[in-house]
Amino acid sequence: MKKIIAIDGPSASGKGTLSRRLAEKLNFAHMDTGALYRFVGYTVLQRGGEPSDKNEAIEAAEFCRDYFSPDLLNNPDLRLDETGQAASKVAVVPKVRKALLDLQKNFAANPGAGYEEAVLDGRDIGTVICPDAPLKLFVTASEEVRAERRTKELQSKGLDVTYRAVLEDMRARDARDSAREAAPMKAASDAVTIDSSDLNADQMLALALEYATKAFGES
Repeated sequence: MKKIIAIDGPSASGKGTLSRRLAEKLNFAHMDTGALYRFVGYTVLQRGGEPSDKNEAIEAAEFCRDYFSPDLLNNPDLRLDETGQAASKVAVVPKVRKALLDLQKNFAANPGAGYEEAVLDGRDIGTVICPDAPLKLFVTASEEVRAERRTKELQSKGLDVTYRAVLEDMRARDARDSAREAAPMKAASDAVTIDSSDLNADQMLALALEYATKAFGES
């Protein structure tokens, strides 16, 4: 069985950092699938469009699918909060998710030269993209902790944001992600939940490595 680790969870839960570090530690390929939706949202914004417009979102998603290159996901503007909000809006559109579905599944099946294993993180990896993954993790944290993390992150980039505004935006995004008709964010029935509220990055990595050892055995 191919060694695939599916990691899901809400924004600012720590899943992105965990996924990158886990992939590096295990020498697995890594895909931040949320960056794909950020790229779609960013494309809509760059075109002067509205991310909540279904037709504009679908057109951008099909463009991103047809002209995709991993380098496109390295654009620092994809990490902007505005882009994240746009990503959450385009992600509720079923045809947007369909356009990106095969791209993600193909990466899991063929992660690239030098790799046979992969870590994918997002919001529907364990439920939709890789439902047969031997190891599924759902990383979460309290709303307050997540909002505090995101506020510090944005302020460190020189952005004038308040904790309350970030918390409200986060709650709105969580609601969209959890209530959307297409692949709502939720833990897979066989996922292991990691609450990162009181854990630092090293503790999270150590815990995930324990689960990986149980799932795959000693490497």
